[in-house]
Amino acid sequence: MKRFLILEDGSIFKGFSFGAVASTTGEVVFTTGMTGYQETITDQSFSNQIITFTNPIIGNYGINMDDYESIEPSCKGVIVNNVARVSSNWRQQLTLDEFLKQKDIPGIYGIDTRELTKKLRSVGTMKGSIIDADADIEHAFDAMNATVLNQNIVQQVSTTRAYPNPGTKLNIVLIDFGLKHSILRELSKRDCNVIVLPYNATAKQISDLQPDGVLLSNGPGDPKNLPEVVEMIKEIQPKFPIFGICLGHQLFALANGADTYKMKFGHRGFNHPVREIATGRIDFTSQNHGFAVDSDSIDSNKLLVTHREINDETVEGIKHKTDPAFSVQFHPDAAPGPHDADYLFDEFIELINRVGRK
Repeated sequence: MKRFLILEDGSIFKGFSFGAVASTTGEVVFTTGMTGYQETITDQSFSNQIITFTNPIIGNYGINMDDYESIEPSCKGVIVNNVARVSSNWRQQLTLDEFLKQKDIPGIYGIDTRELTKKLRSVGTMKGSIIDADADIEHAFDAMNATVLNQNIVQQVSTTRAYPNPGTKLNIVLIDFGLKHSILRELSKRDCNVIVLPYNATAKQISDLQPDGVLLSNGPGDPKNLPEVVEMIKEIQPKFPIFGICLGHQLFALANGADTYKMKFGHRGFNHPVREIATGRIDFTSQNHGFAVDSDSIDSNKLLVTHREINDETVEGIKHKTDPAFSVQFHPDAAPGPHDADYLFDEFIELINRVGRK
């Protein structure tokens, strides 16, 4: 069945349907990963977004039980050039088409994703809708333009109740802003005893658990929509070692007086080169963010910039000059993606062991 992708600039892309039989509206973004479509689709940082895959064929190894980053994905749709007609892998349990139908996520294939990506890079991410070919185009444009995308999306993807991820060593509190389960896997590899708390956990609730350290997770949306979290970080920072990832990095920066801004088209994919300034080491990293920390707003008396993206000099890492706290914009859990930066979890553990709990 034919389907259309329409964009708020008036563009129309013609293609064919797969996945759920439904119309959808969201922010159209692109990701440059060659593989890892299951992890991408189930990453809650894509909440409210329609994902364009730049790799020309998607779905060739199906869906398995091992590679979920969340069980209930919240992206709005999937755009590909070509969806694999046959998929094969010894771990496969569903095809991509079956999975999207199961999760009620519509997809469109057969469009020129190169042209679409070039448009998004030139104009910036924009609102779009996937609609069936028999829909009234004029009405669909009106409906899309009238749709206001929810900006307070962390509360939709965060857990509502605390839960454990048991271990026998360090006690880590993990604040869930839309966490990737691969973060839990990395902490489990190090036998950490983890308590996952909702995004709106208070400083007192965290302190009552007497953690050895606090990890601020990734998540979707604008960090400035979470002022209560910024205040919470200010309260706990003098008490516990902190490690922030992605949205957690941006919130940590805001808590220390820096500013953030919305990027033109963001960083999404698994091939982003990042330089560690102190050593010159270059890691290829997994990234998924549409906001970044403003370099000019960083108070050099408080924070030290530790990492920068090589292509555009985006701030990719900071650490506090006196408190045991640091953060990175990229995903050291790397699921999917290169594992160059997973040593940062070890550095977090070493930091806790070095400074202890205050």
